[in-house]
Amino acid sequence: MKKRLIELIIEKAFKYSEEPVFKLVSGRMSNYYFNCKAVTLHPEGMYLIGNLIFELIKDLNVKGIGGLTLGADPVAYAVSYTSYLKDKPIETFVVRKSAKSHGTMQWIEGNIKEGDRVVIIDDVITTGKSTIEAINRAKEAGLNIVKVISLIDRQEGGRENIEALGYKVDALILRDEVMELYR
Repeated sequence: MKKRLIELIIEKAFKYSEEPVFKLVSGRMSNYYFNCKAVTLHPEGMYLIGNLIFELIKDLNVKGIGGLTLGADPVAYAVSYTSYLKDKPIETFVVRKSAKSHGTMQWIEGNIKEGDRVVIIDDVITTGKSTIEAINRAKEAGLNIVKVISLIDRQEGGRENIEALGYKVDALILRDEVMELYR
């Protein structure tokens, strides 16, 4: 499943150039780019991601999985759906980029509450900034973060930045694994 997911990422989500032509969220230029939505929104991609991540967390006794919208959303949906099919339901939650401006004005949406054990998910970790933002919002809501998972780790310091906060980070796929198959 992992090998097929890497193939799908190369086919649909990965761009490479000898020159750094891709502008990242940080503003930095890079010679490669991952547009994971092309895989996380794809039926086979959802199937593979849901199963691979579910296998990583099925024994952690977590109530929810989620992260910063929009990158984390389809990943969390795939895992939640898979968890239900495997009789170990895990709720999805969404961390907003800004608080809801009406009603309850929440940062986090979903059926989770203070004290619940959760997994923070992200599609790609570069510097770790968006993952750390999700972690901070989850902590403010009183959630107990037991693991952080990224679909892809670009291996550019993000994992180390998150682990410096005391959270273990697992990545389904490393940039080096994609580059090895790509070449």
